[in-house]
Amino acid sequence: QVQLVESGGGLVQPGGSLRLSCAASGGTFSNYVMSWFRQAPGKEREFVAARRWSGTDTMYTASVKGRFTISKDNAKNMVYLQMNNLKPEDTAVYYCAAQTGIVIRTTPGAMDYWGKGTLVTVSS
Repeated sequence: QVQLVESGGGLVQPGGSLRLSCAASGGTFSNYVMSWFRQAPGKEREFVAARRWSGTDTMYTASVKGRFTISKDNAKNMVYLQMNNLKPEDTAVYYCAAQTGIVIRTTPGAMDYWGKGTLVTVSS
């Protein structure tokens, strides 16, 4: 059974940085795409970033390009989201997700597994 557990959320001032972590277990992830989504209060869950577990292909939503970086550690089965220059509009619950296959998809319905989320609050 695949399990994804996020950590690293918290309160940060505008312009600050956070690194989110996602511990993946219970599967062989070489044929997965790992993604981050977020959901702000009163809004729908939206795609943030993704990368193939094998290879270097990545994808970002326009609002985070140049500020967020998705990375992974194969040895530890970890996926990270480094978030820099955070803005109040980045405030949301951030979810790690896993999708089987190699085509990066950006809709929540295409994900096969989800973590429970970690809250990021950007406020002064």
